[in-house]
Amino acid sequence: MLATNSTVVAISNQVQAATGISLPVVDPNDPTEKALHQLMLDDDAAMDEITGWIHENQAYAKNGAGETKQELNKRIHARLDVVRKEYQDFLQKNTNSARGHLAFGTFLNDIGEEDGGAVEYEKSKDIDPGNPAVWNNLANYYGEFSPVTNAFAYYAKAIELNPAEPVYYQNFATTVYLFRRDATNFYNINESQVFDKALGLYRQAMQLAPNDLPLATDYAQSYYEIKPWRTNDILLACTNALNIAQDENEREGIYVHLARWNITFGRWTAAQAHLEAITNAAFADMRKRLERNLAEKQHEAAATNAPAKS
Repeated sequence: MLATNSTVVAISNQVQAATGISLPVVDPNDPTEKALHQLMLDDDAAMDEITGWIHENQAYAKNGAGETKQELNKRIHARLDVVRKEYQDFLQKNTNSARGHLAFGTFLNDIGEEDGGAVEYEKSKDIDPGNPAVWNNLANYYGEFSPVTNAFAYYAKAIELNPAEPVYYQNFATTVYLFRRDATNFYNINESQVFDKALGLYRQAMQLAPNDLPLATDYAQSYYEIKPWRTNDILLACTNALNIAQDENEREGIYVHLARWNITFGRWTAAQAHLEAITNAAFADMRKRLERNLAEKQHEAAATNAPAKS
């Protein structure tokens, strides 16, 4: 709800990056589009203002002052109601504005009114079924509120309409991965094949966004639920994420996963090397737990004369 944008281009980029919504810059001389543009800026200004109120009140609260939670919420809801009324007035005059319904749906979704947002997305889809972002957003909704099978079908439609958008593949992969039982029934495949489908979708997203670290990390972490372990694939996925990392903090977060996996695989030397590379205080507790785990596993292996793995 507190995400902000300051221009038409910024609005388009921010929303598309988060949800795959495409709101291209249109003819600034078109009266309807000018009105929608101004409305989105008003929406953005309201979110900026609310963010300021929250931060200001948090600062006051540290000194025992500020509004109560109830008072602040009342002020926030009143401000949001102004924006809501602007959207409603706009759509009353422009009932066939697919972009207007899409923007209003996004506003409602962002403030926690997902059902109302879905209604607006459906209206937008009916007016402009060729916009892949609407299918993606509805898939997000059904993935959260069911039926999940709608999410599977709608992500596929979004990809059909725009096969170059990595967000759609990532969302689709995550939903298939999380709702494995539904996926086995919907696609008539077993759980191992469901994992393969989810991993394949992740890889397609990564091909389109090869430097997206959160995406690469999500892909690597998905292997935690897959049995039996796919050792080579796991280490390759972690190494890929490590190569994308831009700073030491990001790299150390990946070292944690590499250490954990190498302990699991009995690769003591590699695990120790990754643990020694973790120096950030934020990971100190995790490092200590992993070091204890490594020592326990080594002791167990020594007791059974199990050889260390390379």
